[in-house]
Amino acid sequence: MKKNAHIEKNFIKFLGTAGARIVVAKQLRASGGIWLSLSGTNLLIDPGPGCLVHCSYSRPKLDPTILDGIILTHRHLDHSADINVMMEAMSLGGHNKKGVVFAPKDALDDKGDHIIYKYVRAYVNKLEILKEKKEHQIGNVRFKTPIKHQHGNSETYGLMIWKKGNKKKRANIAYISDTKYFNQLPKYYNADIVIMNILRPERSALLHLSVEDAKEIIKQVKPKLAIMTHFGMCMVKGQPWKIAEDMTQELGVKVVAAKDGMSVEIRGKYE
Repeated sequence: MKKNAHIEKNFIKFLGTAGARIVVAKQLRASGGIWLSLSGTNLLIDPGPGCLVHCSYSRPKLDPTILDGIILTHRHLDHSADINVMMEAMSLGGHNKKGVVFAPKDALDDKGDHIIYKYVRAYVNKLEILKEKKEHQIGNVRFKTPIKHQHGNSETYGLMIWKKGNKKKRANIAYISDTKYFNQLPKYYNADIVIMNILRPERSALLHLSVEDAKEIIKQVKPKLAIMTHFGMCMVKGQPWKIAEDMTQELGVKVVAAKDGMSVEIRGKYE
């Protein structure tokens, strides 16, 4: 099958930017996760509700059958609801067994919630368990889950991602999934592009990052580009694009508030 020209580029595609339960339930922002194409390898991260639909509606269209793998950072529904259907889509319903699925152990716990169905597991080439400080290789992409996040009773990890040929400690992309902020967090996500799940403008008791936390991460990491996504109701009402503009002026680092369907082409510069 000939690859879509869009897929051949290095890019990050935000299939959805919804975070909290109300935003997801009312679809005030789409939910669907992130598609990453890097060094010819195609990965899907956190396929939440509507992921398959948003792949189909994407312009250009994203074809799940060219996926090399799927990464699930944790088992909550806004990240995992479409994991099974995307595994089926990637493998043409099991007719073309392929791909690797990466997930925390509790997403595969047969004694608890069946996040990934047993019958679908047979459709992929391999299941790999995410653990703290563990590195994985898939195609031309290397990634690491540097530290276990503080996100209640759900085992949660962020990602440090390197493209082919990058041997440096600083990664090309960091994805900071759901977590409470803690002092050591920024040092684990040293990357050129940092994607952060930002639920609220102000800090709260919720186990999620806020804009204030994002500022602290940016100050310490100094990325070339910072992207906020996974917005709760307060962020949606607060006009995140304006918040991002203010942060850019304050911090001297380009900060972007992701939009549903937004693509970011990965180049040497990040204007």
